[in-house]
Amino acid sequence: MSQATKRKHVVKEVLGEHIVPSDQQQIVRVLRTPGNNLHEVETAQGQRFLGTFSLLTPLKREKR
Repeated sequence: MSQATKRKHVVKEVLGEHIVPSDQQQIVRVLRTPGNNLHEVETAQGQRFLGTFSLLTPLKREKR
């Protein structure tokens, strides 16, 4: 993917598809992935959690 194409997609996402989390949702930072679909995350307040998150983007499967 060229630099111009990447920029086009980023601009489109920021301007058109910007989603604000609800009161029950929050944005977290992934610290590590110890395996078995587990993820350690940290909130903006510094709280750390370890759990599974089904809203992560699934891996792309190769067409054979």
